[in-house]
Amino acid sequence: MNINTTMSASEKFQLDTTVDMFNKQLNANGRQPSHELGKDDFLKILIAQMSNQDPTSPLENTEFIAQMAQFSSLEQMTNMSKSFERLTTMINTTEAQSTLGRIVDIDLGDTVTQGVVEATTRGENPQVKVNGMFYDMNKVKAVYGF
Repeated sequence: MNINTTMSASEKFQLDTTVDMFNKQLNANGRQPSHELGKDDFLKILIAQMSNQDPTSPLENTEFIAQMAQFSSLEQMTNMSKSFERLTTMINTTEAQSTLGRIVDIDLGDTVTQGVVEATTRGENPQVKVNGMFYDMNKVKAVYGF
């Protein structure tokens, strides 16, 4: 039994046209292409590779183990990144809270205002309330003692 695996020019054109229309439809529905691979993409590639492998020459154990190790490393790096983000948020919040009741200089670009920190917000980009207005912590240029 002989199977022809080559495509004629008209079949290739029809396939390209179908793929282009499909991609345009995806983009029209708000899907944004990404230039980064995540762990979901890695799993999809691994599953596709295993599903389409040649049964007479299956994936070697060492290759499979190496790919699983790469996946495990990717997952751990993702978890560490999330942990660092949480840690950064906690540090930023603590820094803002440490200014409560203190006099600060707020840089407004062309002027500097001074006042006592009355309140703070929490989160990734905390703010301080000075003279009744909230300012980002990155605007605080000096903190004075009590």
